[in-house]
Amino acid sequence: MNNYKKVLLVAAGVLGLLGQAVAADKLKVGTEGAYPPFNLVDARGNVGGFDVEIAEALCAKMQAECEVVTSDWDGIIPALNARKFDFIAASMSITDERKQAVAFTDPYYTNKLQFIAPKSAAFKTDESSLKGKVIGAQRATIAGTWLEDHLGDVVEVKLYDTQENAYLDLAAGRVDGVLADKLVNWEWLKSEPGKDFEFKGEPVYDNDRIGIALRKDDAELRGKLNEALKAIVADGTYQRINDKYFPFSIY
Repeated sequence: MNNYKKVLLVAAGVLGLLGQAVAADKLKVGTEGAYPPFNLVDARGNVGGFDVEIAEALCAKMQAECEVVTSDWDGIIPALNARKFDFIAASMSITDERKQAVAFTDPYYTNKLQFIAPKSAAFKTDESSLKGKVIGAQRATIAGTWLEDHLGDVVEVKLYDTQENAYLDLAAGRVDGVLADKLVNWEWLKSEPGKDFEFKGEPVYDNDRIGIALRKDDAELRGKLNEALKAIVADGTYQRINDKYFPFSIY
């Protein structure tokens, strides 16, 4: 065998090993872990929730091995772009502002924004009734942005690092109401701390489309995720996950 053929064989072997290494690589999925029922960390430290199960179903459909990791909400997009994970499944709203930093898949569910407040409170949601009230929301969310843009000169907006902390202040009477995703509020209202609270008024924003975020240069992965999403909707996997968390469709 001449040296040229030996070089080709060695090169082919190296490429084969590299191919195996790439195939064996895990995709890392970023989520917050503090936004039930969509993403949460249970008492045993396991990460779960609707977002996580959808991500795992997408990975299975793509025949990819995936690892779920958590990140603080405020830093989740910078962490994605720093390659700490490959895509975000964390109930992230698709917005023009975020599209400047990341790409999104097709929406995998839709949501609305709605106020909650104590059942005993005469809480009306028109501007004159809200004037002077203290309203909580999670920072860097559609709810927080909507409050600042639409009611920033009417109410005192109090922003929190997690949704849980907004609810804690609501339960303690430190804010008059909270604005958040309707589905997340719905989950909290079913809990013991939320039993004395209720939805107030109609949703103030009803076109909140939720997508999986990924780096703008990962067009191939985006295409695979979109195809996988279509597949899990078509084969009933999405519906089975939906029904585990909600008695109605959120797709």
